[in-house]
Amino acid sequence: MYFPPHPSPYEIELLLHRRAINLTPSRSPCTQPNSPNYQLLFSSTDQKPSIMSHLTLSSTLKLNTGYEIPRLGFGVFEIGNDLCAASCLAAFEAGYRHIDSATFYENEEGMGRAIRQSGLKREELFITSKINSLQVDGYESTLRAVDKSLRESGLDYFDLYLVHDGLSGKQRRLDMWRALVEKQKEGKIRTVGVSNFGVHHFKDLQEAGLPLPALNQIELHPYCQQREIVKFCEENGILIEAYSPLIRGKAEPDDAISKVAASKENVDIYQVLVRWSLQKGYIPLPKSQRPEKIRHNADVYNFELSDEEMKAIDALDKGDKGALLWNPTGAA
Repeated sequence: MYFPPHPSPYEIELLLHRRAINLTPSRSPCTQPNSPNYQLLFSSTDQKPSIMSHLTLSSTLKLNTGYEIPRLGFGVFEIGNDLCAASCLAAFEAGYRHIDSATFYENEEGMGRAIRQSGLKREELFITSKINSLQVDGYESTLRAVDKSLRESGLDYFDLYLVHDGLSGKQRRLDMWRALVEKQKEGKIRTVGVSNFGVHHFKDLQEAGLPLPALNQIELHPYCQQREIVKFCEENGILIEAYSPLIRGKAEPDDAISKVAASKENVDIYQVLVRWSLQKGYIPLPKSQRPEKIRHNADVYNFELSDEEMKAIDALDKGDKGALLWNPTGAA
């Protein structure tokens, strides 16, 4: 089945602008007159307002499985079970409905506890976990790992389950992926994806005749923009999740991020970073253990970044040198 490339916010704005002044669309795959995305955007004769002005905490993107994923998620890396439960409850209270955990984090139980204590219906939430290559040795062990994740969390299914990294080597990556696809068929996982995958990892899946993931979660922030990977994903209908979107608090003083924040009333660098990620079309996963900070990171819907501000922040990219963590997207 073919899924059209997901148009970036910039492409949507460009299409609307060109429609308004009756210009020929650009050569982007998402902006061709016969593109499904183009037809969707221009199916009405009414002028559409900017997508940016309609971003809210409840905004979603559609995965290639047809399910909706909230545009803003809450990360729980390096948070133990008890703190994870408390942090997730604070996130739910603040309006988040998307939680990102992993077997490697060892806090799926705490996440599941928070879900049960929240009083929210399961279908209102979007819950992710991941399996690390160091924890399995192939197809069968990956199947068992998913079942263990479900037991630990107390859930009947995951909305999204990821291969956490590509460090296992080609054959084991393919076996892990086949196992997740099987669990998807069983209904234990609604959507399957990957994390820390580079372009060559996706090409391995294509050469093996396997379906491409719906989503790739990578380290992504102004200093580490991973443009080659992002380009491939956007061209192949793979959504992008951004971990470490707040640069782990290491934004440099006096760069464009700080200047943009200083130019806006009651906006700090962390809110600028989340907003930048949202306007790029990514799904940021900010994290915190402090309820007030959890709320603060989601308070990004009463301002926008201009084209000039976005370009200034885009220019901060340092390539591979900008990575803060392991970033194993180049693993063989």
